[in-house]
Amino acid sequence: MKLALVNIRVLNQISFVGRQYHFGSKLSGYCQPLLRFNRNHNVRAFSAQIQDPKIPVHHLAMNHLDRVAIHDNIGSYTYKDVLLKSTALSKKIMEFYNGSDKQERIGFLCSNDVTYVIAQWACWASGNIAVPLSPHHPPALLSYYLQDCEASLVIATENHRDLLNKVVDSTGLPTLILEEKECRSDDPTPNEFKAMPFDSIIGKYIKPVDYYSKKNALILYTSGTTGKPKGVLLSHDNIDTQVQMLVEMWKWTPKDVIVHALPLNHTHGVINALLCPLYVGARCIMIPKFDGKEIWSKFLDSTANLEERPTVFMGVPTMYSKLLESYETLYGSNLQMVEYVRAICSSNFRVMISGSAALPEPVFHRWTNATGLQIVERYGMTEIGSVLSIPLEGERRPGYVGIPSPGVSIRIAEFHPSPAGTKGIYTTLLEATSDSTQNFSSKSCVVGDLLVKGPNVFQGYWNRPEATSKDFTHDGWFRTGDVVQHFDGYFKILGRSSADIIKSGGFKISALEIETHLLAHPDIVDCTVVGIPDITWGQRVAAALVLAGGKSETDLQALKLWCKQRMAHYMVPTEWRIYSTLPRNALGKVNKIEFVKTAFPNVRQ
Repeated sequence: MKLALVNIRVLNQISFVGRQYHFGSKLSGYCQPLLRFNRNHNVRAFSAQIQDPKIPVHHLAMNHLDRVAIHDNIGSYTYKDVLLKSTALSKKIMEFYNGSDKQERIGFLCSNDVTYVIAQWACWASGNIAVPLSPHHPPALLSYYLQDCEASLVIATENHRDLLNKVVDSTGLPTLILEEKECRSDDPTPNEFKAMPFDSIIGKYIKPVDYYSKKNALILYTSGTTGKPKGVLLSHDNIDTQVQMLVEMWKWTPKDVIVHALPLNHTHGVINALLCPLYVGARCIMIPKFDGKEIWSKFLDSTANLEERPTVFMGVPTMYSKLLESYETLYGSNLQMVEYVRAICSSNFRVMISGSAALPEPVFHRWTNATGLQIVERYGMTEIGSVLSIPLEGERRPGYVGIPSPGVSIRIAEFHPSPAGTKGIYTTLLEATSDSTQNFSSKSCVVGDLLVKGPNVFQGYWNRPEATSKDFTHDGWFRTGDVVQHFDGYFKILGRSSADIIKSGGFKISALEIETHLLAHPDIVDCTVVGIPDITWGQRVAAALVLAGGKSETDLQALKLWCKQRMAHYMVPTEWRIYSTLPRNALGKVNKIEFVKTAFPNVRQ
């Protein structure tokens, strides 16, 4: 007799914004059981893979046409406004390609405002693959992206024309300018559509829903923290799955309002912070660029009516640190304002989320003191979306990233290298899903490489079959390159195996754990920890610090003693550098491999 422990909630149909999401309405068809037995935890786990009808966001917009979708520095736009403007651009794209059904790659260069959404939806409405570009990147890097993905067209807004010209000079690509008058909020219907019925416009210039099944949708470039950026190819099915699992995990509703200040060329800003709200009919307040003062003004806007007040915020750890600096400057010395900020944030906001890098524990606690809210940490990658998150109703355990997202399977494994030319062998230490993790109550600690499988996993790296093959095991699990720890039901990321795991004297040391300790020191405002080569130990621990008040030196003996009182002796850095600022990218990450070369040039590589 076989027995499966099934979470009863996966047996119910879940109605979601105009379509039925069947997270396992039957044990066959929509829901395929994956029965697992884990020797260490003595449980059987059930995983329901998401296999629902996939509907792209621009089609879902028709479920809430009159709701406000975007509010930016230009104005407010309903879903119908955005749909009409993106359809007008789709018409131009179709005309450029003479009605061809071949999927092309289209680069687009837009600011963090409604123009980005218009361009993204237009690429998809016309049946093509969107390649978002950052206006903050230099022309040489933009040219690399466009040439690497073999783009055949570049769309840009008027305010980025000069940057576009520099890119075009090196690539020779044709361009399409999205003019300011086409994006005005006070004239929602494009001129060419004013005499046409709405249904006729949609039917003529947007591909039908069934077109998108198995079609590719998006190329996002990796941050390049461990090598040259690679183009991550995501299908419409991948995106829909990633959004579905986050909507369930974070309980998005049409009543939500998010303050969006993240870069829109990374998965954090594109999938988590933009497509999640747009899929459900929520409102997105878009900030042109990160500005602590402006973001606090949105958080505390007393003129906003109830439906306009922010309920969700997402950021990277650096953003939370910068917001705390602004908080201290703007409100910290005024007791009344301190109480006001805490009251407004704790009553209005439903959730605040951090990702893309490890959130330092001191920042977690300082943010709670300031706002009354405990930040939800999550883990994800461009290739797989957000696959681990602290559940909204669960324990907010600082430093941990929670449990698997719905429909995702997680494996912790130990890698055993094989002879050259083979991938090696993995021994499974633990396997979990969102339904099984809550049953892992063992206090034992499991550490190993993190592997992921599910319909959320990307199609492959654009034009890099060898790199794609290298990142998958023989049985189809994606190798994240991260080392993870599981303890008492929750996962914790220890860091990149190539950059954050320091192997010294037989110990495997987490650089992220050392960074968390260092950031608790009152004189340290930022830091990064790396491993540097050593003939005797293999690697030594090295730290680069940014000191409070812009100081250029500190008492290293006292600092080392402070460290020895808080961490194991083999974790205490032996090499130190002091900087005024660290070279972080838009997501707050330091390219540690490159940083070692510049910060420790005399160390034998």
